[in-house]
Amino acid sequence: MKSELVKNGPDRCPHRSLFFSTGISPSAMERPFVGIASSYSDLVPGHIHMRELERFIERGIEAGGGTPFIFGVPGICDGISMGHEGMRYSLPSRDVIADSIEAVAKGHALDGLVLLTNCDKITPGMLMAAARLNLPALVVTAGPMLSGRYQGKKLSFVRDTFEAVGKYHAGLINENELKALEIEACPGGGSCQGLYTANTMACLTETMGMSLPGCGTALAVLAEKRRISYESGKQIVQLIKENLTSRVILNAVSIKNAIIMDLALGGSTNTVLHLLALANELGLSEINLDTFNQLSLKVPHLVLLRPAGEFFMEDLHFAGGIPAVEKVLGDLIEDNPTVSGFSVREIQSSVQYINYEVIRSRENPHSQEGGIAVLKGSLAPEGAVVKQSGVSPDMKVFRGKAICFDSEEAAMEYITKGKISKGSVIVIRYEGPKGGPGMREMLAPTSAIVGMGLSHDVALVTDGRFSGGTRGPCIGHIAPEAYERGPIALVKDGDEILIDIPSRKLDLLISDGEKQKRQDQFVPPPPKYTYGLLGRYIERARPTSQGAAMK
Repeated sequence: MKSELVKNGPDRCPHRSLFFSTGISPSAMERPFVGIASSYSDLVPGHIHMRELERFIERGIEAGGGTPFIFGVPGICDGISMGHEGMRYSLPSRDVIADSIEAVAKGHALDGLVLLTNCDKITPGMLMAAARLNLPALVVTAGPMLSGRYQGKKLSFVRDTFEAVGKYHAGLINENELKALEIEACPGGGSCQGLYTANTMACLTETMGMSLPGCGTALAVLAEKRRISYESGKQIVQLIKENLTSRVILNAVSIKNAIIMDLALGGSTNTVLHLLALANELGLSEINLDTFNQLSLKVPHLVLLRPAGEFFMEDLHFAGGIPAVEKVLGDLIEDNPTVSGFSVREIQSSVQYINYEVIRSRENPHSQEGGIAVLKGSLAPEGAVVKQSGVSPDMKVFRGKAICFDSEEAAMEYITKGKISKGSVIVIRYEGPKGGPGMREMLAPTSAIVGMGLSHDVALVTDGRFSGGTRGPCIGHIAPEAYERGPIALVKDGDEILIDIPSRKLDLLISDGEKQKRQDQFVPPPPKYTYGLLGRYIERARPTSQGAAMK
């Protein structure tokens, strides 16, 4: 066991003394040391109930024959950090989380880890740590929030708050309705109710085999989530005994399975960044942006949850959850080991019930193609990403005139004043990994556009990224970014832009001569930060095509 480094032999008398000072007994010293990396926080709604789950994980570890140690991991709520400087810290926090878990696990010679997580950057940060450490590790995602209720209508966070802002500015709802929605949309703890980034990552973590079956969709309020936590605690001790480390499970097969699940669910575009960053951590150079496009052409879109559809995470769970989707996908999903002790094929064969209204069959999909598409062209030579499952058919090919903004705030002010005309392509740049910095999510402007009824008439392109709650013709992750002299920096008001999702094209329609003239005149702006976390991130962030993690 790794922990023998700090607890065996006479020279480790001081180390044992410090461990005994924590209150553990001599018998507990003989057991495997299991870290519970908990991202509990009063600040993050998806994490406020984790104290209880910590207790159930502890009980399971003790029952399995291990000694548990809880330690804290930072977490940021993307919804609360949205639309201001705080969002610059969200994506860089993924690296901070991976680094902090690495430091604690190595510093204390832990034998294994249970990673208790839920929200947007915390889950991928923990997976990156698991890949890096290659210890026995298991993930518990804390579960989705219940849907809200208002006057008999089911509510979800993004559609009934962020999009409600657009409706309010358009005069479609009054202030009293807006206040009612903000009170009722989020009724308690858990990750936001639709297939946004947190829940998409929870589903993909289960698909990769890093969580027990059912964990990705079991609601925060359910006793089932507590049972999964307990069983996860027991199972991590078994993984330690078998020396079944994370890299046995996290490999090219499991990452591809996750991409296939993402495409079938129509999940968040943020997962492209996270899966690429995880593949990079694992040294899997064969997993790249083209992998998403290749698989998207043969994986059908089977599930339509909010924001694109009307179903909620609770509906997916009671329809059979991720095992049921795996069952429907059949041989599109490859066999691989999982932390549960069962293989992917065994989990598929164990499924007893599928609600085909929520999880469509492969013969009756929402679309023959997967939910995410990667576009390339003269505006995005290295690629851009769109959630095509959230784009109406009449907007999948769109040609419009650019209106350019050098920040999210400038665009938001223009949009909410009702100045956007039909046929426009809103260009928001200098919001990429280095230019932002931190690649802020553009949920506020995209939701305002939808709320104002313009999603069939206006498109948005950015070198930033989008929330999992975004829908409509919104193309993000444009690379190279403006700060790195990408073509998006050269766009001027009135330029025509062509978006052709079926052909996977994104083009700036200017002549090569004009493009070269603009490149010769271009002067990049100075970095916005030269100190602290954001200063380091500007210096070290990889491009979006490599997941935007720090070198």
